[in-house]
Amino acid sequence: MQKPISITAVSSISPLGKSLSEAWNSYQNNQHLIAEKSFENGKALVAQISIETKQDIEALRLSDNKYKTLDDTVLYAIYASRQAIKNANWKGTDNFGINIGSSRGATKLFENYHKDFLKNNKAKTLSSPTTTLGNISSWVAHDLQTQGPEISHSITCSTALHATLNGIAWINSGMCSKFLVGGSEAPLTPFTIAQMQALKIYTNQSDVFPCRALDLSKKQNTMVLGEGASMICLEKGVKSNALATIKGVGYATEVLEHNISISADAKCFQKSMRMALGKLNPDDIDIIVMHAPGTVKGDLSEYKAIETVFKNSIPVLTSNKWKIGHTFGASGALNIELAVLMLQHQQFIGIPYSENQKKPNKIQNILINAVGFGGNAVSILISKNSVNE
Repeated sequence: MQKPISITAVSSISPLGKSLSEAWNSYQNNQHLIAEKSFENGKALVAQISIETKQDIEALRLSDNKYKTLDDTVLYAIYASRQAIKNANWKGTDNFGINIGSSRGATKLFENYHKDFLKNNKAKTLSSPTTTLGNISSWVAHDLQTQGPEISHSITCSTALHATLNGIAWINSGMCSKFLVGGSEAPLTPFTIAQMQALKIYTNQSDVFPCRALDLSKKQNTMVLGEGASMICLEKGVKSNALATIKGVGYATEVLEHNISISADAKCFQKSMRMALGKLNPDDIDIIVMHAPGTVKGDLSEYKAIETVFKNSIPVLTSNKWKIGHTFGASGALNIELAVLMLQHQQFIGIPYSENQKKPNKIQNILINAVGFGGNAVSILISKNSVNE
């Protein structure tokens, strides 16, 4: 990383709410937002956006005839992006770049289109253009009327943090001074749930806390899916209106043994965290917002990687997946949102079932982790802005 990058706005829709203030209020209680949902092939525990937020999304869908055929992933992204650039005081004429990704893409539309194809042996006219991953950033650019570069990608669960890396690279190259980055995911569909269940990583317990993210003593996998979108406005240099400053980035990929493998001590995370730290003393990290998907191996391997890097001075650890589930490609951006909120309010948000969870004396530097199938790890280091910067 060559120069500091400012985060001048963060916006999201998720089970936490549809604004930063709603998200923060939701984090103030120890109640999870996971509930049972009925699907055609049974029931599953999931974390959904609220009925009120769904009504807002439906109003957005009906506001433009062209939006009626779009998948929820696109509409979630448009909704959150509008609020983000409003909060950052950006205009479409600024021609900022856009990089928004998704792990699964237009899951609901794709499943419906395929079901229709099997029934009628004929594809719907818009089945291709409305299910391509590239239609998220392009539709957001259309909605915001900006002419900057548009990038879409899918790097599974580290998608949003890879988007952040891309935005930083473009800004550091001098080709753009502002970038809107993030992820959007609407995976609460029968086939997507069935895929996770087939991997035997989905929760089957209706415990007080169905997803036991960062519970290193659990004996079974407890991953839960959630939905939402989160957008981050990045600007070159240190801005007086910045919510936080990105001071370091790291990334690494593991050598795979199989499609979803990760080493016992997550070597990809070791490399990405060390790269993000740079010359900073590991003792200066106050909190790590972990990826911690709620699986036995995923949580433990990431913890062992942290032990290896930080040795006897492990920072305070947290995760939000116990509360809102795993939002796949959007999860990294929602982790950044949690980190920004903790920096802004100088209050640690912990995990209610974690015993003896210490609170940091200060909150100045937070490390955010994400990793996806294929061992694509990313770590982002953000810091609280100094008044004199």
